[in-house]
Amino acid sequence: MSQDHGNNSPVISALNTILEFELAGVVRYTHYALMVFGYNRIPIVSWLRSQATESLAHADKAGEIITHLGGHPSLSIGPLLETHNHDIGDILRESLAHETAALNAYKALLKLVEGDSVMLEEYAREMIYQEELHIGEVDKMLRKPGDVAKFHA
Repeated sequence: MSQDHGNNSPVISALNTILEFELAGVVRYTHYALMVFGYNRIPIVSWLRSQATESLAHADKAGEIITHLGGHPSLSIGPLLETHNHDIGDILRESLAHETAALNAYKALLKLVEGDSVMLEEYAREMIYQEELHIGEVDKMLRKPGDVAKFHA
């Protein structure tokens, strides 16, 4: 690889941003799972907890790549928006915004590494794929039954 991946490199910085977003996802989804009430609580809590677990796995993967490249994983956590609105629709809209920001962080990494590292390109592409699928699921959950068109806030 031609790029320097020391702690001050743009690639390590991009990976640390991803790590921070994913750690924020762990906290966010865990909090949301605790705040769900009503008839549909059990399946929604289960889904939110699975999202927290997935975010932790993504954070771990980003951290492993950072150390693979000789960098130091961040101890920070990304933005934690708390609107105190715990309606399922509010939670899903906040989730959509958070996931979109995380997707953009993976896209920024891809731009940095394209043509330089197949490993990092493949990692970024796989994570973009997963984030886009996740955003699609949240989008479907925000639609009214019978709506086939994408959700628009």
